[in-house]
Amino acid sequence: MRTILNVIWLVFAGIWLAIGYAVAGVICCVLIVTIPFGIASFRIAAYALWPFGRTVERDPDAGVFSLLGNIIWLVVAGIWLAIGHVITSIPLFISIIGIPLGVANLKLVPVSLLPLGARIVDND
Repeated sequence: MRTILNVIWLVFAGIWLAIGYAVAGVICCVLIVTIPFGIASFRIAAYALWPFGRTVERDPDAGVFSLLGNIIWLVVAGIWLAIGHVITSIPLFISIIGIPLGVANLKLVPVSLLPLGARIVDND
């Protein structure tokens, strides 16, 4: 079931989200200072491609630089990405088949708000 949902997600939403996050990652990697944001964007892009069967965990060893980076990310991009995920999940909840896709879109909100210090792990 997980694979079927991942394929449906990939076709309707995942590929577009992953492309957007990957482009943002490339742009962030242009400057040395923003490379951690670029790496986080690539991590989110991989999660956006195949979200079912995976979850986000906070890294307990994340230091103060992750906290400072998350504050900068939240102000510059995080809040807008989270609002975008919430708004785009609303139409997905209209159909029965779209409900799991809407839930997957909402699962991206925490990692889009605070991406530094987050790990994406398998549920198994």
